Amino acid sequence: MEGEINNFMKAWFQAIISLCYCYVIGKNVPKGFPRLLAIVPIMCLFLVLPLSLNTIHLCGTFAFFFSWLANFKLALFAFEKGPLSDPSLSLKNFVVVASFPMKINNQMVPTDSENSPPKAMNNGHKSLLNYTIKVVAFIAVIKAYDYNKDYNMHNNMILYTLYSMHLYLILDIILAMVKVLARTLLGVELEPHFNEPYLASSLQDFWSRRWNLVVVNTLRQSIYEPTKEFALPIIGRKWASLPATFLTFLVSGLIHELLIYYLGRISPTGEITWFFLLHGFCIPIEVYLKKKLAVKFPLPRVVSGPLTLGFIMVTALWLFFPQLLRSNGEQKAFEEYTEVGMFLKNTTSALMLWFNAKKFY
Repeated sequence: MEGEINNFMKAWFQAIISLCYCYVIGKNVPKGFPRLLAIVPIMCLFLVLPLSLNTIHLCGTFAFFFSWLANFKLALFAFEKGPLSDPSLSLKNFVVVASFPMKINNQMVPTDSENSPPKAMNNGHKSLLNYTIKVVAFIAVIKAYDYNKDYNMHNNMILYTLYSMHLYLILDIILAMVKVLARTLLGVELEPHFNEPYLASSLQDFWSRRWNLVVVNTLRQSIYEPTKEFALPIIGRKWASLPATFLTFLVSGLIHELLIYYLGRISPTGEITWFFLLHGFCIPIEVYLKKKLAVKFPLPRVVSGPLTLGFIMVTALWLFFPQLLRSNGEQKAFEEYTEVGMFLKNTTSALMLWFNAKKFY
C-alpha cells in the first residue's frame, strides 16, 4: 500500500507540472490547432499515468480526474472554450480547475423541472445530515455483501442493486471529501456531481440533470454542442440533436471502457459502450413519445420514476456490470477497505499509546 501511495503522489506531481506547462502554452501559443498540438503530449501522458496505479480507488479517482475530465478540458482550452479559457485564472486556479471537477464562480444547479433553466445554487452544499445518511447507507451496503456471502444468496437483482448503490454512494462520498478539501485549502467550490439520481422521472432527466453532472457539462461542451452545430446546416434544427446525442453517448461509452480497463487491466468487450449507445438511442424516442402523449396520457412521477430506474437497472445488469465484475472490482475494493480499516486501527492504537505515555510522564 505504501508503494501505491508513493506512485499516486508521483502521478499527481507529474500531472501538476504538466498543467503548469499547459498554462504557459495558453499564454504564448494561439488558440486552435497550434495550441492543440502543443497540448496533445500532455493529454497522452494523462492517458498513461493511471497505468502506474493498481488500486481501485486511487487509480479510478486519478483516471476520472485526469484521463477523462482534464483531457476534455484541455481539448476545449486549445480552442479557447471551457472552464480553463477564463483569462482571469491564475496559475494556481488553472491547475486546480483542470485537476478537479470545479467551478470558481457562478455555480449553477439543475432544477427539478426538465424544461426550466438552471438556477443559482447555494455554493453546492448539501446538508451534513444528507451525507451522514449516505455514509450509513454505504456501511449498510457493505454489511449486506457480507450477509450475502454468509447465506449464499445468489439473486442477481439483489446483487446488482447493491452494486448500483455501492457505485453511487462511494462516488458521492469521495467527491464530497474532495469538495471539503478544496474549500478548506483553496477557498474554492467544486461543481455538484449528483442531483439525487434516484428521483429521476425519465432517462433524459437522469442523464442530463441528475447523474454525474460534471461529466454531463463537459461532454455537452466538447461533444454535443460542436456536433449539433456541425449537423445543423446539413439536416436542420429538428434533427440536429439526434447525431449529437448519439455521438455523446458513444464517447461516454468508450471512456467508460477505458476506465474499466484501468481498474482491471482486461481487454474491453464493448458491452459498456453498447449500454450507453442503447440509452443514447432510447432518449430521443422517449422525448418524442413525451411530446406526442404527454397531454393525453401524462405519467405521474410515481409511475415514471420506477419505470426509469427499472430500465436503467435492467440494462445495467445486462450490459454494464458484467464487464465491471470481470475486472474483479468488487474483490479489489473489499481488499482495499480491509487495508484502510487496518491502517486506521493501527493509527488509532498508536495515537492512544502516545497519548497515554505523554499523560504518564
